[in-house]
Amino acid sequence: MTQDDEPREEKTAALLRAALMATPGERITIEQLLDPLRRRAFGFLLLLLAIPNFIPVPVGIGGIMGVLVVGLGLEMLIGLEHPWIPGFLRRRTMSREGLLRFLDRIAPMTRRLEKICKPRLQRLTRRPFTFVSGAIMILVGILLALPIPFTNYVFGGMLIAFAFALVERDGALLLVVWATTIAIVIASATFSRALAGFFRDLF
Repeated sequence: MTQDDEPREEKTAALLRAALMATPGERITIEQLLDPLRRRAFGFLLLLLAIPNFIPVPVGIGGIMGVLVVGLGLEMLIGLEHPWIPGFLRRRTMSREGLLRFLDRIAPMTRRLEKICKPRLQRLTRRPFTFVSGAIMILVGILLALPIPFTNYVFGGMLIAFAFALVERDGALLLVVWATTIAIVIASATFSRALAGFFRDLF
């Protein structure tokens, strides 16, 4: 059996729910959550970083999440097999119920993604193509960190799609995420130049 013929595993949301329920207690550390998901931890970390984009959070949290996404992208860029997480973050706890509510909230999106996701073009999800994924992830993180109004859901949705592509080993979806990110970067740059030109002409 070749790598591109790997047997199917449980779907993303089911795997995350199983990991949440595997440890007793009301709160769970990031280390406990990711430990049983180690082989696909990059994707699950991205899913966690998407959470603040879908719930009311303090202003500026996008910048923090953006920096964390950039850090994750840098780790993929240099070819790490599994994400390295500082000790203080590994030990940080999260509410189990809060995470389960988040999964319930994004269930319509995850169900649609799970219907279209399947292992295909899996070579794109592995080295050396993780270099491309890392670079694209850095771009998404930068966009997320910028104070662009009304874009939280857009970039949050992109992070979820990126996460599913990595977890489900779906190279086709990964291509869509790459192309969408590049298109948004080009559109943002064009809009910024046009806006700068407008204010220059105005004053």
